[in-house]
Amino acid sequence: MSDSGGQWQVARRRKGTARRAQPPGAANPARQEEMDPRRTLRRVRETQSELKSEDFWQEWKELLLLSASTASSKPPADDLVSETLTNRLENNKDDGTVPEQECVCYGLGSFSSCVSSRYQLAMLLLLLDTLQIPPRHCCVFDPVFSAGEKDVLRGLGLTVLEENEEGKRLTTKPTLFYLMHCGKALYNNLLWRNWNIETLPLLTVIGNSFTGIQNRMIEREFQRDYSYITQAVAVCEERSLPCPSRLQDVFNDTAIITFPTSSLSKLPPLTWAEPPEPQYEHCPVLEIILKDKQS
Repeated sequence: MSDSGGQWQVARRRKGTARRAQPPGAANPARQEEMDPRRTLRRVRETQSELKSEDFWQEWKELLLLSASTASSKPPADDLVSETLTNRLENNKDDGTVPEQECVCYGLGSFSSCVSSRYQLAMLLLLLDTLQIPPRHCCVFDPVFSAGEKDVLRGLGLTVLEENEEGKRLTTKPTLFYLMHCGKALYNNLLWRNWNIETLPLLTVIGNSFTGIQNRMIEREFQRDYSYITQAVAVCEERSLPCPSRLQDVFNDTAIITFPTSSLSKLPPLTWAEPPEPQYEHCPVLEIILKDKQS
C-alpha cells in the first residue's frame, strides 16, 4: 500500500521509476488464479528465513522488545533489553502465564504476485514469533486477497477476517497493529475508534511514521482531514525502524508507535469528549477501499 495517494495495498514500481497510485484490487487477476498455494507458502517461508538472517531484522527485534518492555514497565538498560525481554517471555511460557496479546494486520496486499507484500508477510511472521503471539491470535484482512491467498494465510495459522473494518477496530487487550504503508484514513480510523486514555496505551502500531505523514502534508489539510493523527503526533512515541536500501519499497518510513499514558494525560480532558467519527469529505482520494465500495 502507498501512503502517498495510493489505494489500500502495497505500491509497486519498477526500479528507477516514481511511485504511482494503484487502483483498488490492482493485482493481476490471472496471476492470482494461477497461483500454486504450496509454492506460495514455500516462498513465504524462504523469505522469512532470508529476513531472519539480515542484520536489520536484529535491530527491529531489539526495538520491538524495547517497546514491549516500556509499554508495561520501566525499561531495562538498552544493552540488556533483548536478553531481559526474551528471558521474561521464556519464563512466562514455561509457567503458562504468557500475557494474552493480539495482532491485527490490514492491507498486506497480494503476496502471491507482489514481492513487497511477500516480504511484509514474512516480517509479520517473524514479529509474531518474537512476541510469542500465536498465529491464530493474528487477524489479517485486505480486500484484494484472492481465495488462494486466504487459504495460504489459513495454512500459516492466521485468522482471515471476512469483513472490511476500515480500521475501526476497538481494542480491549494489548494489540499489535501491523499496517505497512496503509492509507492515512486507516490510521486515523483506528485512532478514532480507540480515542480513550485507557484504550490507546493498549495499541502498538508498526507502520508509517506519523511524523513522516505530517511532514509530507500541508499542515491545514493534515489538521482538517486527519485530526486524530494530528493530535497523536504530539503524544505518541515513535522508534524508527531501519531499512536496507534494497528493501526501500517494502519497509521505508516504518516506525514502532506507542501511546504512553504519561503522555496522553498531558492532553486537556476535552480532547477525549465524544470524539466525532471521521468523514473525509474533503478527500477526493481516500487511499483505502471502503466496505461499501468493494466489488
